[in-house]
Amino acid sequence: MGEYWLPFSTLAEMMGAVPVVAPKMTRHTLEAGAHVSPEFVCVPFKYNMGNFLETLEGDVDVIVQAGGGCRFGYYGEVQDAILRDMGHSFELVNLFEARSLPTLLRDLRRVQPGVSYARIVRGFAVAWRQAQAIEAVEDFVRKNVGFERERGTMDRLVAAFLRELRPTRTLRGVARVRAEALGALAAVPLDKPEHPLRVGVVGELYVLMEPFANCGVERKLAEHGVEVHRFITLTSLVRSGLGGRKHVRHALDKAGPWVTYHLGADGTESVANTWELMNSGFDGMVHIKPFGCMPEVSAMSVLQRISREHTFPILFLSFDAQTAQAGVTTRVEAFCDMLEMRKRRHASA
Repeated sequence: MGEYWLPFSTLAEMMGAVPVVAPKMTRHTLEAGAHVSPEFVCVPFKYNMGNFLETLEGDVDVIVQAGGGCRFGYYGEVQDAILRDMGHSFELVNLFEARSLPTLLRDLRRVQPGVSYARIVRGFAVAWRQAQAIEAVEDFVRKNVGFERERGTMDRLVAAFLRELRPTRTLRGVARVRAEALGALAAVPLDKPEHPLRVGVVGELYVLMEPFANCGVERKLAEHGVEVHRFITLTSLVRSGLGGRKHVRHALDKAGPWVTYHLGADGTESVANTWELMNSGFDGMVHIKPFGCMPEVSAMSVLQRISREHTFPILFLSFDAQTAQAGVTTRVEAFCDMLEMRKRRHASA
């Protein structure tokens, strides 16, 4: 999922394991995963399978899988069965059962049996701070990259930040790398209007956080002069998972009058964040989901009603193995053009 391989790799190394990082996503990754996956399973499953197959070409003893509050919670067992039927041998560690910090630490210990809990905690602390640093940098870029005077400046700074963050193994070191990166990004010359178009991006966690899986929607929006806001991150998901029912109640409260019962997975958050941003004066929303994702399909009906009753623009995008880059680009361009015309019309009214 995006650059989150980096903190996971750090955690594995600090626990004494040797991380085998899957290659960057390509069309081959998706095609390989789709070939061995059930046809109607949602696309994150297919990407996972492609990642696993490409990784298992090396020497791998353990595969770690997470889960979610939907069909994603069953992926680990199904993926394990498919890969073993194909003749692969490994141990699957499924973190889906980790509903508290002690159970998370217990499951992580299965990755490297015999490692002390103190070592896991130190590794987890550094990996957590690395994830937070990545999220802070990416949040700044999402909001500002569309306005840089010299295209590519922020991308070069982010690449340098990731290179420096990768070998860092102390909390102080991570804090220093984060501060230097944010300082350098803040110094990039911008041509940003006082009131730029602001668009929120909501939806299912995997296609939100893996740019290849959503055809780079966030960057496409930014390139049209949009300040992009996203709220689902790896650390927010861990916190919400550990928060349990308290987090669900908070999301339902934020969703206002639109949702009475939890929609599952990220569906309630999609409604809650859309409702909140609409009332904060945002210009529009983009809702992203895998084709057939039931929690987000449930959220869509609510979002369509919000859009209709409040004349609030929402672009709905579904992704599967057959989704074409050109089609997504065309729809995002049309959406941005519509938002710009709408903003000008309101300004002159």
